[in-house]
Amino acid sequence: MRNRGWIIPAAALGLALVAATSTAQPAGVREVRHQVAGPGDPVVVELFTAQGCGVCAEANTRLEAVADEPGVIALTYAVDYWDYLGWRDTFARPEFAQRQRAYRRPLRVRDVSTPQIVINGRRQVALARPPALQAAIDEEATRPANPPEIEFRETGDRVGVGSGTSPEGGAEVVAVRYRPGAQTVVVSAGENRGRRLRHTNVVVGVETLGDWTGRPVLYALPGEMAQGEAVAVLIQAKGSRRILAGAVLAPR
Repeated sequence: MRNRGWIIPAAALGLALVAATSTAQPAGVREVRHQVAGPGDPVVVELFTAQGCGVCAEANTRLEAVADEPGVIALTYAVDYWDYLGWRDTFARPEFAQRQRAYRRPLRVRDVSTPQIVINGRRQVALARPPALQAAIDEEATRPANPPEIEFRETGDRVGVGSGTSPEGGAEVVAVRYRPGAQTVVVSAGENRGRRLRHTNVVVGVETLGDWTGRPVLYALPGEMAQGEAVAVLIQAKGSRRILAGAVLAPR
């Protein structure tokens, strides 16, 4: 997979944001931060998994293998619909399963299941073929794109999205909070009883910051972020669920 830069000149977007939001921020505040999404960046890889799912461990491992690749945003969502088998997933939240269900119609799948890996909101990976994940990432990395730029404010409390073409049906800006790196859970019941399961970049919360209509806008980031958490900001089409752009604000 070719490397794709994360830092781009931001003067144009900075000027546009100041012009569009001059009444919402003090003069002289610089909007540039160290991680910015540029053309072709990034590839967002979302894994829907569960600690109660007996075949999910391999998918967890595959996500971990690509999580540190340049230009990849890898996210693990734990779903709760396996809890009935006797083990309550320690990372699951109902809203994560709801996010997975939102992909059903665009991806033309009959129902949700785990494990499922979704790439840039536009395709899912056939996990039965081990090279499929890397091949999908490489293909998405070379897909022609002209995404809106994303900039984090230096203070870490706001994010700016630049101008661009809004998709049919509009788009929304989503903040995904997660714990970077790997975590291990010992499962003591259910299909995975006695197993140690590793999870990478575990999502702890998802919040819609607002709509994006193609004009530059500043959005407030979630204020309840715990120490050590990162946030991935995604611009996502409401209808097709395609992810148009994304960037990560790493922990301080």
